[in-house]
Amino acid sequence: MRCLMHSFSRSCCLFALLVLTSLLAVNCSAPVQKPTGPGHDYDSAKDMFKRGRFDRALDLTDGLSTANPTSEYTERARVLRAVIYAGQLKSSKQLAEGYGKGSETTKNPHFKAEYVRLRHDNLQYAARTALGLAETAHQLAADGTLPKEATLEASFPTTEGPVEIAALARVEQGGWIEPDVQDNTATDALRKGVDDALADAVAGDRSKARNALAGGSTKIGGADFAIFLAKEIADGAVVFDRKHGRDPQKLKTLCDEGDEIVKAGLALLKDSPDKDKEKELKKLQDKFKTIIKNG
Repeated sequence: MRCLMHSFSRSCCLFALLVLTSLLAVNCSAPVQKPTGPGHDYDSAKDMFKRGRFDRALDLTDGLSTANPTSEYTERARVLRAVIYAGQLKSSKQLAEGYGKGSETTKNPHFKAEYVRLRHDNLQYAARTALGLAETAHQLAADGTLPKEATLEASFPTTEGPVEIAALARVEQGGWIEPDVQDNTATDALRKGVDDALADAVAGDRSKARNALAGGSTKIGGADFAIFLAKEIADGAVVFDRKHGRDPQKLKTLCDEGDEIVKAGLALLKDSPDKDKEKELKKLQDKFKTIIKNG
């Protein structure tokens, strides 16, 4: 009986030793290597984008977008920056328009003065983002061509923007919103703008964009991306027209950049013809001419 117990005890000890050895082997295995350099910067930018810290994402991709020689992250950084700038542009234009209407509607001189100031500030911000978008478009098509496919590598932002901004509707009716509500309104507008830019980039709605980015990345056809870029640049160009910024030189600069994007998109369609996309690009080409003419 003692021999049997002794044998059983030895077996338990051997089993425990094997388990302990296995655990030590797991714990001592080589750690997963985290990206460094450009890869680390881009991963950090994606994280900031997901968390809604869009200015930080722009900071982190600035060096990547201008890298010479380029890296595997350069084009992806430019695509992400184009979406962010487009979202910021939509946001600031909506705020400028809302505060502009409020300044015209309100009967209170204090409200009017504040809304005029806020309109001016948002138009200034819209101008900066429009120029940022044009610069990014120039980088993407520096040699007159666009990639056959653009990679948008990011996750849909965790906090979704509202479909409508209630506080801004109150402003447009001449009502007052306190400074803290103004700040929240700006945040809501930015989130909404980026969500809408993502929807435009994938030629769909928010739901389609969210689904497309569920895996953290999606491909956009080159001609489709050209249409997206050209539309956003056209929206940015009007910030400098006689009704807004009154800067004909910058207006022309944006229209010229937009026209180059259209030409690059049309060149892509020579290999893969699509009458609808060709028609849309040519309409945008005409739109740039009209903006310059009426600027």
